[in-house]
Amino acid sequence: MAIKTRAALIVDYGQPLAVDEIILQDPCESEVLVKLIASGICHSQLHAIHSNTLKTPSLLGHEGTGIVLKTGKNVSHVKEGDHCIVTWVPRDITIDSPALAATKYEFQGKTYHAGVYTWAESALINEQLVVPLSKDVPSVATAIVGCATVTGVGAVMGSAKVKRGESVAIIGVGGVGINIIAGANIAGANPIIAVDLTNEKLAFAKEFGATHTINATNTDPVEAIHQITNGGADFAFDAIGGAITIPQVLASVRSGRVGANRGGTAVIVGIPMESVLLPKEAFPGGEKNLIGSVGGSSQPTIDYPKYIDWFRRGDLPLDKMITTIYSGLDEINEGVRALEKGEIRGRSIMVYE
Repeated sequence: MAIKTRAALIVDYGQPLAVDEIILQDPCESEVLVKLIASGICHSQLHAIHSNTLKTPSLLGHEGTGIVLKTGKNVSHVKEGDHCIVTWVPRDITIDSPALAATKYEFQGKTYHAGVYTWAESALINEQLVVPLSKDVPSVATAIVGCATVTGVGAVMGSAKVKRGESVAIIGVGGVGINIIAGANIAGANPIIAVDLTNEKLAFAKEFGATHTINATNTDPVEAIHQITNGGADFAFDAIGGAITIPQVLASVRSGRVGANRGGTAVIVGIPMESVLLPKEAFPGGEKNLIGSVGGSSQPTIDYPKYIDWFRRGDLPLDKMITTIYSGLDEINEGVRALEKGEIRGRSIMVYE
């Protein structure tokens, strides 16, 4: 049985998102039909909005929470009425697993394919992108787990494996950056150094565990990090992925010494949109490590319950990270504008009726 629902779509490049009706069919064998409760507004979606290579129409959003309406016959980990997290990170695959099958939707009389999407009042999602959520856990605050948290906290715990007492620097303390800080705090890192361009975001970063802050508009962040850590951080995370910030995180970590130990690790979390030139002195002489972190190198079936437990205990204050709440799809274009202009201090979300 088909249902009609509203969604935000890219229809024309350079134009505001269209909020329009789409039609979803009953789930196939490995699909889940979800009624969305809330969805995060993620910076990576801006890349899609501004990409002239993306096929149109296209659905957006890849973090949210919802209620399971229906499931396909091969779905056993959630059932009708369950609460769930919608995420872009597959919950249970191996290196040899086939590519995830796309779902379908109808728009203006034609059928299109989609991956994950949460900027919709209901969504038809591959079962790999739906993770159970206990009904006693707040479903609005946890809307950011499927991207901001798994990307940020996961980068610390899964990709870098930061240990207690190790020094950490974070460049870019937006929605993902504050999750990196929170993850470093849970891991027991010290010091935890936040770098950004605005004092407001830096003050906000302290609420999640930053021990030091650096405003890069008036201070050389690399020099300051070296001073604070007495020679360079054990780990430096780039939550931006910029042509300037990637060399900065690499320069911010300590150098190794041949015959003694390797250097620190720079972790690229933000998505680069252009080529990056790295300094030649970093390799091989510095013996530094440069790694990428996609989705926090996470396994959602194992890691998401940990995030929820930390949230319950107050160690991972997801509710404090959400600083702007929009009332459903009718405000999505304002949400995109505010995010693009740097007006969102932490993470913004939409809450559906």
